[in-house]
Amino acid sequence: MTSGRRPARGVDREILRLAVPALGALIAEPLFLLADSAMVGHLGLVPLAGLGIASVVLQTIIGLLVFLAYATTPAVARRLGAGDERGGVSIGVDGMWLALGLGAVLAAAGALLTPALIALFGPEEAVAEAAITYLAISMAGLPAMLVVFAATGLLRGLQDTRTPLVVAVAGFGANAALNALLIYGAGWGIAGSAVGTVIAQWGMVAAYAVVVVRHARRSGAALRPQRAGIRSSALSGGWLLVRTASLRAALVLATVVATGIGTAELAGFHVVLTVFSTLAFALDALAVAAQALVGKGLGAADVDFVRSVLRRCLVWGVGGGAVLGAGLAAVSGVAGLLFTGSAEAAALIAPSLVVVATGTPLAGYVFVLDGVLIGAGDARYLALTGLINLAVFVPLVLAAGAWGGTGAAGLAWLTATFAIGYIAARATTLGLRTRGTAWQRTGV
Repeated sequence: MTSGRRPARGVDREILRLAVPALGALIAEPLFLLADSAMVGHLGLVPLAGLGIASVVLQTIIGLLVFLAYATTPAVARRLGAGDERGGVSIGVDGMWLALGLGAVLAAAGALLTPALIALFGPEEAVAEAAITYLAISMAGLPAMLVVFAATGLLRGLQDTRTPLVVAVAGFGANAALNALLIYGAGWGIAGSAVGTVIAQWGMVAAYAVVVVRHARRSGAALRPQRAGIRSSALSGGWLLVRTASLRAALVLATVVATGIGTAELAGFHVVLTVFSTLAFALDALAVAAQALVGKGLGAADVDFVRSVLRRCLVWGVGGGAVLGAGLAAVSGVAGLLFTGSAEAAALIAPSLVVVATGTPLAGYVFVLDGVLIGAGDARYLALTGLINLAVFVPLVLAAGAWGGTGAAGLAWLTATFAIGYIAARATTLGLRTRGTAWQRTGV
């Protein structure tokens, strides 16, 4: 059934009701991670370098497993839209059990492989020791982070993005306080940072457990793991894992090419990617809203509402991208000073920031459509086209490395292959899909 086209203002209210709290939760983590880095940085360059290496390993693992949230949200939302809240909560609970199991296995394997993982980066002995200390302790918090992903996906599917915001702010605030206490007060150094983070992560799990148990009791959902639900979550998550892996591969390949161009260009590219990621966090809030609303709309077989969400999210995404891009372009000449304090480095980065600013409206278009198709459960298409997009990107980025030159121009060409070329490939495959109706599978 359909309920007719919704007024744009009403759809906008529903989008913003979910997107604004989601934005707060998305930016809470990087802000507190910056605070952690600053605390460890005051211990010296060696601990900071060790933290940098360990963080790359952890963020790679966590980034690949973000599907635990992305797969859970649309599955829960579909059942909510179909009037089966009990089934939706049950799927969310199964996703949390899957996250706990995966996390336990990865934590055990990671603890054993920590020295080998750090050795891959070839650091000096003191840096390696600091990195091993941090990473080995942090593995104890890996299951907690994955459970947090799944619980966040469950609540987003239930159209609740405020609770994840509260838990995120409280959890990362506790993380900062514990780290200050253990690093400086207890004198544990970088180990104190890791211990404080692990405690905060499990505290977030406890908070989510209370909320999820309440939902389960109210809806009559089972709290025990169900084999069919876990299998379904794993299957859907597998396609999203492939999709995410293709994104990570593009980032890694671009970084490798930047390394080959030169040290200054590599440092500049790191700054450019940091800026791009910050803009992505802001625009991803719309993708979160799209996931939840599209899943619920398709579950209710309300295709008109789903199309309205698509249209309005695109307006917000492209428009928001244009505003963010204009702001970035306006400060591109001096933004590099915030990261390096060097006028020479700022001049190196400035053209690339203009390139990022130019591509930001297109990135807003891509992030919204990505969220729409994730919300529709179209994970297989996203995975397969993710590989196609990566295949398009590879010759572009290799050409930039071979013939783009060095300095500001070389860095700008490299940035263009990712911020415009790769994003354009994604825009093409996503746009072609959403123009049709194959992704609009209704019901449970």
